[in-house]
Amino acid sequence: MKNIYLNIYRPSLINIIKAKKIINNNNIIGIPTETVYGLGGNAYSDSAVKKIFKLKKRPPINPLIIHYKNLKNLKKDVFINNNFIKLYKNFCPGPITFILYKKPTSNISKIATAGKKTIAIRFPKHTVTRNLLKCLNHPIAAPSANISSKLSPTSAEDVVDEFGKRIKFVLNGGICKIGLESTIIDLTNKPKILRQGAITSKDIYKILKKKILTKNKSKIINSPGQFKLHYFPGIPVFLNKKHPKKYGAFITFGKKFKSDKNSFNLSKNANLNEAAKKLYKIMREIKKKGFKSIAVCKIPDKGLGKAINERLTKASYKWKK
Repeated sequence: MKNIYLNIYRPSLINIIKAKKIINNNNIIGIPTETVYGLGGNAYSDSAVKKIFKLKKRPPINPLIIHYKNLKNLKKDVFINNNFIKLYKNFCPGPITFILYKKPTSNISKIATAGKKTIAIRFPKHTVTRNLLKCLNHPIAAPSANISSKLSPTSAEDVVDEFGKRIKFVLNGGICKIGLESTIIDLTNKPKILRQGAITSKDIYKILKKKILTKNKSKIINSPGQFKLHYFPGIPVFLNKKHPKKYGAFITFGKKFKSDKNSFNLSKNANLNEAAKKLYKIMREIKKKGFKSIAVCKIPDKGLGKAINERLTKASYKWKK
């Protein structure tokens, strides 16, 4: 069988240096984070950012998340505030993205911010990408390494399955620890969660001691994950079901469901962290096996379950009934 994963590289020092050279030449690589894999490029380069949008077939109105190595580098590009500092001290590096106002003197590509006055920024925790950032003199623009609206990748192999030879260099950081995209919180006004993630509104409330808004009714797209159809596996998704449709697969959770060839359990022990880590992997597997649809049992809407349900709701947008 032909090996299609020749463009995956182990994260040795030599390969980190190779990755640095590729990025500094305004080309794009696949990088691991604790959440999902990303398509990484020089955030200060219009040329690199254009390549990211083209690879992903991403609408130009949808801004990218910019990844930084430390607070010192961030201060060159954004205005920080007290809410940010409090959350940064407690959760960074980690799976949280902040929406902050951009400084007029910022070198961040206006294409990356979709021409907005704000920037979505975060500090990834994954050792491989942190080591890469330490080698660079600029932040990395890195949206999830998937075609726009599709499932995010949680392994280096997923990135190659998605893009093939169009991405010639993927740093292998193993399976993503969390498996769902970062929490996104807008800090330009009253704290508002725009995308659920591993860091919950309760976690944030404990730090800020302020009401955390979670509904975003604005039609303005100022962060990733705002489109109604997203995280789509390529086949119809139906939620809160007790059995699969004909020729369909069934995603279950907990011990009460029987195991058979059509069933895929996110966590027999009803562990939401395990479920989040396995969700995209299982949905990809179901599609590869040729099932015609995915039915999903009811997932508890608490803790990380809120993030899981948010992803599933967007994945099933076309088939809500």
